[in-house]
Amino acid sequence: MSIHFSHQLAVLGWDPYFDEKFKQFASDGGVPARVIADYGVECLVHDGIDSSRASVGRHLRNDGATMPAVGDWVSVLKREPVSPIHGVVERRTVFSRKAASAETREQVLAANVDVAFVVAAATDVNARRIERYLTIAWQSGAVPVVLLTKADIAESLDELRAELEAVAMGTPVVVTSAVTGDGIDEIVRELQPARTGVLLGPSGAGKSTLINRIVGTEVMRTGLIHRSGEGRHMTSHRQLVQLPQGGMIIDTPGLREAQLWEGEEALGDVFEDIEQLALTCRFTDCGHATEPGCAVKAALAAGSLDAARFRSYLKLQRELRAVAAKTDARIRLEERRKWKQISIAAKVRIRP
Repeated sequence: MSIHFSHQLAVLGWDPYFDEKFKQFASDGGVPARVIADYGVECLVHDGIDSSRASVGRHLRNDGATMPAVGDWVSVLKREPVSPIHGVVERRTVFSRKAASAETREQVLAANVDVAFVVAAATDVNARRIERYLTIAWQSGAVPVVLLTKADIAESLDELRAELEAVAMGTPVVVTSAVTGDGIDEIVRELQPARTGVLLGPSGAGKSTLINRIVGTEVMRTGLIHRSGEGRHMTSHRQLVQLPQGGMIIDTPGLREAQLWEGEEALGDVFEDIEQLALTCRFTDCGHATEPGCAVKAALAAGSLDAARFRSYLKLQRELRAVAAKTDARIRLEERRKWKQISIAAKVRIRP
């Protein structure tokens, strides 16, 4: 690969990690490219020079291999008009949620993200929702930052910021406005020189409007603003946008069902206060229900621990444990089916 081409890729976030992981595809004739938009059947990829259409190779679909998501680095076999994606480079970070269905399956929202911006509009600050999104952010391996948007129409900005800081437990809180430009420079600095961010939040939180303000032009469709200050959701697909100041940002559709995927350890980052309290309980396996000497119950009784926050912790914990149990059961079932098929095939081969 030429030095010039490497530089072009570096602008998209290519670094020694991906260079090393790509070596397994180098002999197949593919070139590295980054997925910058996902349209379902096809993707839009960028090879550092230009963007082009790409589709998932048949062997990936048939083998049940890793399917590309926005932010992924992939090996592309150059064709016209649509290039097949030959393989997906091992991810450094991955944003996942439980797919919005009865089946316990992982849905990848974005890959290879460095900074996760958890977005809350000043018109709709919901502490429990922020805790859920922060859990998803910590699970990914990226560094979370909380963004308060629409600050220009907030009635009690200091109170809102204090509420977010209490929930964020040390995660930075940045107050922003796409109208006044407040906080925009802080977002840009987080992403320079070539880092990737993702915006996570509900519909109408102002994610697309924020990207338009950062870029300086309307690259993302936005909806009309109701007189209440609430926006209409317009983003229909995930898309990676290059910023003129350097860095990239991924907009995601508002998540109607922000269901958690695997990674219960992330709760320790979001609810460090509760887990620190639990360490001082009399019993190491305290369930914080009827056990004597429970520090968590004492904090709840004294009012130093918010009851709603504790209920949120328990709810997220139950969700994560249920996902883990169902995932383990599904894996065991799939393994049994696979070996049953192998056994049947072997019996057929040895019949006289």
